[in-house]
Amino acid sequence: MSEHQTLSEAFNRTAYRLSGQGPRNVEVLKSVLEQVDGSTESDMYGKGRLIEDFQSEMAAYLGMESAVFFPSGTMAQQIALRIWCDEKKLRQVAYHPLCHLEIHEEDGLKELHGIKPILLADMNRLITLEDVKNLKEDIACLLLELPQREIGGQLPAFSELEAISAYCREKGIKLHLDGARLFEILPYYQKTAEEVCALFDSVYVSFYKSIGGIAGAILAGGADFIAKSKVWKRRHGGDLISLYPYILSSAYYFRERIGKMDQYYRDAKVLAERFNQCHGVNTRPEVPVSNMFHVHFDAPKVKVEPVLISLYEESGIGITGNLRDFDEGTSSFELSVGDLYPQVPEEKREAMFRMLDAKLREM
Repeated sequence: MSEHQTLSEAFNRTAYRLSGQGPRNVEVLKSVLEQVDGSTESDMYGKGRLIEDFQSEMAAYLGMESAVFFPSGTMAQQIALRIWCDEKKLRQVAYHPLCHLEIHEEDGLKELHGIKPILLADMNRLITLEDVKNLKEDIACLLLELPQREIGGQLPAFSELEAISAYCREKGIKLHLDGARLFEILPYYQKTAEEVCALFDSVYVSFYKSIGGIAGAILAGGADFIAKSKVWKRRHGGDLISLYPYILSSAYYFRERIGKMDQYYRDAKVLAERFNQCHGVNTRPEVPVSNMFHVHFDAPKVKVEPVLISLYEESGIGITGNLRDFDEGTSSFELSVGDLYPQVPEEKREAMFRMLDAKLREM
């Protein structure tokens, strides 16, 4: 093993990767622009055919009345919750303790909008209908993240979603979908995006995760809701003079990869099964429900990282560049299957897993 080499450095030197769509470099945009007529007019402050056509395409795909393109999901979701709170004249919402808004946004919802979140469920499990029924305080909106990323991408049964949706509508609670990875869960549910979104009042989807665009998000819902969201988008500074690099890449990679989600999901199940056969390794969920899952080692980061670095050098295959301590004595990383996985020759992948199992047994 090379002296002082970090896991990230070793990962970046590998010839093959088990996860992802490829390096996030300028080639992501260059490949798109090569397909575009240079005389195509850009969007201007949220208007123009380029942005409006894509918004209409996504509204139709999601089965929603209208949609608006945002530069970030963080902006889109805070605005969605603000609109529902204003409509109900109630500044309280509920979501999972490990919701993106709670742990990754520096309290933006609270500081910018004065909205109080109520945390539902234990942090290590999904929100259930009983959790919603047992709420002690009134809320304007319930946010559900599908899949729940921070606990390995777990998903409730579709019947549970239907029951939560029906209850919220009965009680006048708006239901918002954090669907950053909505496209990736459709093969598991065997539902269309429209069928899933029909359970929700508003929906956010991302275009830089498995879709692999530069950045950008769509917020979809009713026409009145979207009209209000466009005003809030302007207030947040989200109407840049032009967003066309984000829109073009989102549209291009959506059309290129949306049909691959089923293959990504099948590959993820095969890959997770192989990890679970290695000594001291388990995946969460054990059987993935999307192309994304978490891999856990029964040893801390300080012990596992040298094993992975030597594995990368000997096999030429990278698993992850970002291992983190999970709890006392264990470590984990997130893996999302994309276009890179099929490029790894099966015999090399199998040899790598045999090597990993042997190294973990010797650790």
